[in-house]
Amino acid sequence: MNMNTYTASVVGCGAGGKYSLAAYAASPHYRLTAACDLKKDALEAIKTLYPEISIYQNHEQMFAESPTDVVSVSTFPPTHLPITLTALKEPLKGILVEKPLADTAAAGGRILDAVKTRGLPIVVPHSWLARDVSQEIKRIVETGGIGRLLLMEVQCRKWDIISAGIHWVHFFLSVISREPVMFVMAASDTSTRTYRDGMQVETMAITYVQMESGIRLVMQTGDDTQVARGTTLFRLYGESGSINWFLGEPYFTLRNIDNPAGVRKSPSVTDPRKPHQRYLDSLAEQIDSGRYDYSIPDLSQTALEICEAACVSANSRCRISFPYQSFVVPADTGWRLGKPYSGTGGGRDGRTLP
Repeated sequence: MNMNTYTASVVGCGAGGKYSLAAYAASPHYRLTAACDLKKDALEAIKTLYPEISIYQNHEQMFAESPTDVVSVSTFPPTHLPITLTALKEPLKGILVEKPLADTAAAGGRILDAVKTRGLPIVVPHSWLARDVSQEIKRIVETGGIGRLLLMEVQCRKWDIISAGIHWVHFFLSVISREPVMFVMAASDTSTRTYRDGMQVETMAITYVQMESGIRLVMQTGDDTQVARGTTLFRLYGESGSINWFLGEPYFTLRNIDNPAGVRKSPSVTDPRKPHQRYLDSLAEQIDSGRYDYSIPDLSQTALEICEAACVSANSRCRISFPYQSFVVPADTGWRLGKPYSGTGGGRDGRTLP
C-alpha cells in the first residue's frame, strides 16, 4: 500500500499539544500546517520551532482558514467536547483527542459516539502504554511470566487520579485484557484544594478497583504519597511471581519460578519513535487502510469511568458498582464509622450475617 501524507493541525500548545506537534513534524505520514492556542507567548514559541505553520488564537478561525485532514485536540479536559464537536464539522479524515477524553465520563462517551457516527478513526495517546518497558511488562504478564495476575499496585507522588491515574488504570485494563469491572471504591483528602490541568484534584487518595474475576488494582495518588525512589512505582503480583517497575527507569525487576532472587529486565523490542508518533502513525495507517481500531479509545473511556467513579466514591462515601452508566448514588444514610450504635434507625447486626 502506498503511504499517503495528511495535513495536520493542533488545538492547544501545552504539554500534550507539543507532543503532537513534534510527532507530526517527525512523521513521514503528515505535513504540519497550523496550530492554535489562547496564549500569544505559547504561539510565538511554537512559531519559532515550526516557522512554516500558520498560528491562531481561535480554533474556529483555524478550522475555517487552515482546514486539515487530521486534528489533535490537546486542550484542558473540560474543553475537549465542544472543540471536538466543532472539529467534526470539518472534512476530517482522523482525529486525536488527548487523555482523559473529557472531564466527565458522559462527555467522553459523547466524543466517542460522535467520532464513530462520523465514521472516523480516533487515537487517544496514553503515552505510558506505548513505551517499550510497559509493552515488555505487558508481554510478560500476558504470556504467563508471573502466573495469573492477582493484583496491581501503583504508588504515584505529585500526581492525581484524573491526570496521571487514568494512565495507570488504562495500563491495568490493557494488561488484564479488558475484563469487566465489578466496583470502584476510593477515599481522599482534599484539604489543600489542589487543582491541576483545569480540574480539582486530591491532596492524597487511595483508589480500589475490583474486577469480576477478583483481580484488583490499588492505586495511591497525591502530593505527599511516599515512593521508595522517583515519583511512581508499579507492582504486579501473580500466582507465581511479581514485577516491580519504577516509572521512567529503562528496566524492571522480575521475580518468578525461573528467577527466584529477581532479575533486572529490559525491553526485548525497542521502537525509536516517541509515543505520540506511534499513535499518530497508527492513525495514518488506519486512514490508509479504511480499517479502524477503537479498542484503545474504548478502553480509555472505561478508564475515565473508573477515575470518575473513584472521585464520586470519595465524595459520597459509597462503593460504585458497574456498569457505571446505570449506577445511582444512594442517599446519605448518616451512618458514620466508629460511632456507638444507638439501637434505633435500622441497620443490620453483623454478628448474625450468614
